[in-house]
Amino acid sequence: MEDKKLNEKESLELIAQMIQNTKSGMAKNAGLPFLIWGYTTVVTSLVVWFLLKETGNYNWQWCWFLLPTIGYTIMMWTGRKQQKMVKTYIDRILGYVWLVFGIGGFFVSWVAIFFWDLSVLFVILLMMGMGTALTGLIVKMKLVTICGTLGGLLSLGCLCLHGFDQILLFALAFVFMMVIPGHYLNRVAKQNVL
Repeated sequence: MEDKKLNEKESLELIAQMIQNTKSGMAKNAGLPFLIWGYTTVVTSLVVWFLLKETGNYNWQWCWFLLPTIGYTIMMWTGRKQQKMVKTYIDRILGYVWLVFGIGGFFVSWVAIFFWDLSVLFVILLMMGMGTALTGLIVKMKLVTICGTLGGLLSLGCLCLHGFDQILLFALAFVFMMVIPGHYLNRVAKQNVL
């Protein structure tokens, strides 16, 4: 980006735009990433559960790796269609939080498959629950924090349940952890815009 001197009017307009973006930082479709990842995970979970239950063929587990492909594709597609806004400090922090948790989840999944026998669903739920709770703390929304904490706590169920039932718990946890906060964030954003 090119540095240029702004005149007084341009400076005030930029400041006003940044204030407006911060105020409506929960602006249009603030919950969209939660909804995209939440619904994509729930649908993928139910498809994997159904295929495993019906066929008994564990190769269907590889369908989990469709999640990042589908999720990122939808995120890129919706991102192109949205109005570009100035990124605030909070936007950048949340972006970094989810980048770290996303890469961490992907890495843990590969380690669990090839090197270490651990419950991937437990670890992913725990990590995504922490990410959601952290997001709620950063944007100061108790419901998001509570839903993330609940998702993290539901991860413990994956240690108690065995077999295909873990996948159903995983899907349910994502409803609480991503889908509900996503709809809530969009509702709050809509109320702020009106």
